[in-house]
Amino acid sequence: MATLEQIQKRMKKLQAQAEVLIAERAQHALDQIRELMLKHGLTTEDIEARNKAKRERAARVRAGFKAPKQKGKLPPKYRNPATGETWSGHARPPAWIKDVKDRSVYLIDGATAAVSSAAGKTKAAAKKVGRKVAAKKTAAKKAVSAKAAKTARKATAKKAAVRKTAKKTTTAVVKKAAAKKPVAKKAATNAGNGVKRVGRPRKAAAPAVASEAPAATPAA
Repeated sequence: MATLEQIQKRMKKLQAQAEVLIAERAQHALDQIRELMLKHGLTTEDIEARNKAKRERAARVRAGFKAPKQKGKLPPKYRNPATGETWSGHARPPAWIKDVKDRSVYLIDGATAAVSSAAGKTKAAAKKVGRKVAAKKTAAKKAVSAKAAKTARKATAKKAAVRKTAKKTTTAVVKKAAAKKPVAKKAATNAGNGVKRVGRPRKAAAPAVASEAPAATPAA
């Protein structure tokens, strides 16, 4: 049978594992929320404003506030051109429009204008979202282009530095070779002069010719 200390250690270990799982789930949920916000162009201010309106409605309901009921009949929205019957669009539909799939053909002019206005607002909202998405894509493309240009500039600068270093090295080698040439030429000249002196020995001096006159014969 496990002791109390062993059970407590197991509990601590399980608690730590549970906290890790909770943190992973929370991070996953945050990632999903962020993706949805970016997808629909929402910000935290939009969420806070909606929550505020929701809290205010809940407060009014708790205070006993009730929306005023509309008195009288609702204005007609659809009309049967054959009989002239009308329908407001609420409650149970009459038989002449019950099974119709496209009810827009029975709309009254005012209702048609209202529907067109609502469609226009929907299209405008869709265009606004599209512009936001396009702007984000353009910004992302600009960032990628700027990064590529920066990388290209770095590569060009690196190539220029390599060429400059190679040029310096070549110049140094050429100068070194040019400095060695006079020394080698002088050594070759000296060696040639030495050979010339050895190969052509000096001529021996001619022996001196006796130029003394014979001694005079004494007189008798």
